[in-house]
Formats: sequence, structure tokens, C-alpha cells
Amino acid sequence: MTSPAGGPASFWSPRILGPFALVALIWGSTWLVIKDQIGSVPASWSVTWRFAVAAVGVLLLALARRESLRLDRRGHQLAVLMGLLQFVCNFQFVYRAEQHITSGIVAVLFALLLVPNALFARLFLGQPLTRGFLAGSAIAIAGIALLLLHEVRTAPVGNAALLGVLFTFCGILSASSANVLQASEAARTRPMLALLFWAMVWGVAIDALFAWMVYGPPQIDMRPGYLLGIAYLGVMGSVVTFPLYFQLVRELGPGRAAYNGVVVPVVAMLLSTLFEGYRWSSLAVAGAVLAMAGLIVALRARNPSR
Repeated sequence: MTSPAGGPASFWSPRILGPFALVALIWGSTWLVIKDQIGSVPASWSVTWRFAVAAVGVLLLALARRESLRLDRRGHQLAVLMGLLQFVCNFQFVYRAEQHITSGIVAVLFALLLVPNALFARLFLGQPLTRGFLAGSAIAIAGIALLLLHEVRTAPVGNAALLGVLFTFCGILSASSANVLQASEAARTRPMLALLFWAMVWGVAIDALFAWMVYGPPQIDMRPGYLLGIAYLGVMGSVVTFPLYFQLVRELGPGRAAYNGVVVPVVAMLLSTLFEGYRWSSLAVAGAVLAMAGLIVALRARNPSR
């Protein structure tokens, strides 16, 4: 990642910090919307409708930008794998997790995405882990642990809910694999929107096939709240955010980009304070402060994980 002058671009530059903050703000709000999607329609069909809307949105975005959506054979192979990891496995696991545990716990657990992202990037892409990044990550993980402890005290995790935790970790590993794939040289050399569009198309096809096999013919809730939720998750939660986030992955590396997930649960709790009467405890405040401190330490480290 370089600046126009040819030197290293700073994370704190507006062109990086702006998309980072926007993605965190939008994804922090999606947990409230996903919560409303659970129950009225099988999770697999809700995921299918979300990314069907998102695929159309990316198509319209590409047309507006006059960008080609053509991919070569290797590009389509990447798109199939990315679609399976990001838009099938990741979200199928996340939606099922929220059937067993609260959205707050899922959001906080997902902040741990920075761990497999950094490790996978080191193993498969050869991206270094600096002392500053590791120190910041340790501080952030301590903050995440406090946030998780607060959530567990609020809604205790029993034996049945352990399945939700397992689903969440499966979603984290799927998302991390997709992130590292997006940062690979093969993906970086192909157009962002084209790869994203076809990944969504293949993902929707697999989602729909799986949903039909497990739950039968298409199901949808015609309730205005459900339909507006699908539209919000498809457009704002996918079309706006995924191009920005995958560009951050390409420029910052998977490890640093995953720090977006550290901010998301804090945003989610702030929004829950406004709309759901969420009450902050000393644990939650301490966790949020530590998470943000870790974010600053890691992202200010020199020679960051690329």
C-alpha cells in the first residue's frame, strides 16, 4: 500500500480510515437487523434473499461505473471458492449461531477474526507479524474477553448454547479463509467488483440449492420489517461494505483489516444503547476501552502485517 508520493500510506489517511469507519458502523448495525430475520423464515432462505439482493446491487454498481464483470477461468474458480467460504458457510453459520446465542455474543466472538486472519496470512501469504501488531492484538483480545464476559453474564451460555458458539467459530474460520483468499496475488490481480459479483452469484446458487434441499421450496416473510431488513442487509450490509472491506484487505492485509471486527461489537453495543436500552457495565466499558487501545497500538505499528 503506497501513498501518491510513493511512500507507505498511513492507516490514518482519510482514504483508508473513512472506509474502515463506514464498514464498522454499517456492520455494527447489521446485528440488530439479523436478529429480526431469525425465526420467521429458515435461516438458509434469509441468507439466500440477502445475497440475491446484494448480487443485483453489485451488478448495478458495476454498470454505473462501467466496469466489466468478465472473469477468466481461474477467476471463476476463485469466485466459486470465495462464494462458498464468504457467502455460504460464513453466513449460514452466523445466522444459525444467533438461533442459539444472543447477537451480542456472536458479534463479540467475531472480533476474534483478527487471530486466524493474521495467522493464515503468515502461513499462506508470508505476511510478517510485528511486535507492535502482536502487542496490540493481545490488548484487544483482553478487551474482547471482558466484553464476552459481560455478555455471558447478561445472557448465560448453557450447554444448548454451546452449539451457537461452535457455529460462530465455524463462521469465523470461513470468513478468515475468504479474507486471506481475497488478499492472495491471484485475487489481487483480478477486478474487485467482477470477483465480488460472481462470488455472490455462485454463493446465492449454493445457498438456494442447500435451502431447497433442507427446507423445501422458497420461503419468504412478506412482513414489511422483514423485507426492509433484507433490503438493508443486501444493499448497505453487502453492496456498500464488501467492496470497501475487501479493498481494505488487499491494501492493509488480512490481519490489520480484521481489526474492523474489533470495532463492530462496540458499535453494535452503542446502537443497542440507543435502540434497545442496552446498559453498560464496568466490564463492558473496560472491554471497549481495551479493544480500542489495542486497535490503536496494532495499527500504529511499523512494518505492519501486509
